[in-house]
Amino acid sequence: MVENDIIYTPKSIVTLIADMIEPFEGKIYDPCCGSGGMFVQSLKFINSHNGNQKNISIYGQEYTNTTYKLAKMNLAVRGISGNLGDVAGDTFFKDQHPDLKADYIMANPPFNQKQWRADNELVDDARWAGYPTPPTGNANYAWIMHMISKLSEHGTAGFVLANGSMSSNTSGEGDIRQKIIENDLVDCMIALPGQLFYTTQIPVCLWFISKDKRGNNEKGILKRRDRQGETLFIDAREMGSMVNRTLKELTNDDIAKITETYHIWRGEELSLDTEQEYQDVAGYCKSATLADIKANDYVLTPGRYVGAAAIVDDGIPFETKMNELSQTLYSQMNQSDELDKAIRKNLEALGYGE
Repeated sequence: MVENDIIYTPKSIVTLIADMIEPFEGKIYDPCCGSGGMFVQSLKFINSHNGNQKNISIYGQEYTNTTYKLAKMNLAVRGISGNLGDVAGDTFFKDQHPDLKADYIMANPPFNQKQWRADNELVDDARWAGYPTPPTGNANYAWIMHMISKLSEHGTAGFVLANGSMSSNTSGEGDIRQKIIENDLVDCMIALPGQLFYTTQIPVCLWFISKDKRGNNEKGILKRRDRQGETLFIDAREMGSMVNRTLKELTNDDIAKITETYHIWRGEELSLDTEQEYQDVAGYCKSATLADIKANDYVLTPGRYVGAAAIVDDGIPFETKMNELSQTLYSQMNQSDELDKAIRKNLEALGYGE
């Protein structure tokens, strides 16, 4: 089985994932690490926030031998120590870290990977114990279940998947998603704009999974509020700026807005001087309950929840607007009449009158 269609992850998406989950210390894992871009960005995040990269341990796996060697070299030239397994290998059939429990997972699995296992393979695998077995025709939920199985009891995962993963009911995928939701593992869902990738036009989303949504304290200081039974939905499809005719990227301001929304929702203090409180914003973000998600048939598409953006009132009275629109319409109708007369006159001159 070949892990095909491995797609380079744009820097803005990697930055967004790192800024969302904040991998300051502990074990970081990428089950399909490619050339190691997620790890490099994690280190950049730590250094930019005055952290210490000695406080993290890196674990990864890559199927393609050439890419596996490139990842090892990529880490080595940056002085990053990482465990990418003894050899390149298939994550599902030759797990290089069978006992790993990661604090953070960052990944961009192959999109909609077909025939990743045969019908009789991995049917009773421990990674999907308690869940239906992921279907053979698409590995999206196999990747999700693999990553959930690798998280520590307080771990957080952020990963890219094709949009279909949020709503598909094909071959039992809807049943798996329902179970994940009922187990209260989905922390945040983000719909991303199109045209972010160099090599595919498949629309994508970000999943954020948390094994522990309870509020936690450190030396008596509340770091995060209790989010049990809640999921944050963010619709970022209108964000991003075109960098050329075909490619878009999330700007630094876009990334800052999304991450700030998430951290405020989690109840984190973003500065010592301000105390901010989360609020739903129509057309952009919504904190939904498990009951809300159940009412939407366990579909995780943010557009289902955030609604439409509020129309900005420009202060012009309705009567004034209606009068102006009516006058414009009458003017256009008069112009149309004049045009019809000119056409008739020309047709008559050519001998084609009525």
